[in-house]
Amino acid sequence: MKFNKLGNTGMEVSHVSMGGAAFANIYGSYEEERCLELIREALKYGVNYFETGPWYGQGSSERTYGKGLTGVPRDSYYIASKVGRYELNLTKMFDFSAEKTAAAVDNTLDLLCLDYVDIIQVHDFSFAPDMSIILKETLPTLEKAVKDGKARFIGLADYDLDIMKETIEESDIKISSVLSFAKSTLHDNRLQNYTKFFKSHGVGVINAAATSMGLLCNKGPQPWHPASDDIKAICKKASDYCKSKNVELARLATWFTLNQPDIDTNMCGFFNIEQLKDTIDVLEKGLTEHEQQVLRDVQLKYFDRGTLHWDDVESALYKSKIQNI
Repeated sequence: MKFNKLGNTGMEVSHVSMGGAAFANIYGSYEEERCLELIREALKYGVNYFETGPWYGQGSSERTYGKGLTGVPRDSYYIASKVGRYELNLTKMFDFSAEKTAAAVDNTLDLLCLDYVDIIQVHDFSFAPDMSIILKETLPTLEKAVKDGKARFIGLADYDLDIMKETIEESDIKISSVLSFAKSTLHDNRLQNYTKFFKSHGVGVINAAATSMGLLCNKGPQPWHPASDDIKAICKKASDYCKSKNVELARLATWFTLNQPDIDTNMCGFFNIEQLKDTIDVLEKGLTEHEQQVLRDVQLKYFDRGTLHWDDVESALYKSKIQNI
């Protein structure tokens, strides 16, 4: 396993890390024992950075990590969680208030069976009604959590790279890491336009969703995926081409992402051990000559038409639904 320094935190994190979204019913049915086995296997392969949050299964992800890491020496791994996004109910989905944030930190520690997390992140705060609540309530509350020893560092986690950049510039409170997802992929590699800024501010760069939340795999995405039908159709053509060549698109997408510069760790939402092993294999051995040729073909045929993204889709839909409640 390769290890990198996460910004100025002093943390040396594994190049491949593990997220907790799959420890819920997001990518398939949640099965506790499968998830616990994944945690154990990930540790064996050298993975030392784990991500979770209350949004993933409304507690099941944090609870699973709490069980899976019990007995593991605390100084042998890093774990991050989140605040801000919580319930499936639209009226209770987001809450960035100081009161809720403080309570959420305590609840996270209870579920994880820990005294502290290494990073506590503001989750999907582009959905907040305005940035003032983040700057005046959420971040100061997290700063107090750090002072109280409940977290070591504060991070941001959002799809919108611009809003994370702006928050780092505007905040009086130190931001130590950013988590970007689906922005270091075959169809959207805009994270590279921001890494130098983040690095210049001592901010660690965490990248997630090499397969763009299932969009870049032969199986295809879940029904809830926010990409437009046009984008899904292009990715479907790419996966069909890979199938015709007996190649898994997810391996190509993962290799591409793992080899992008200035990214400290690549967080993967493994659903099973086979996906974990395959990712480690791609990291350590790379692609075969045949896979490399198919990757070149896929890039030229399907992903050489500019950036494919779903900017503003989710937040606009959420705000529209909230207004109609």
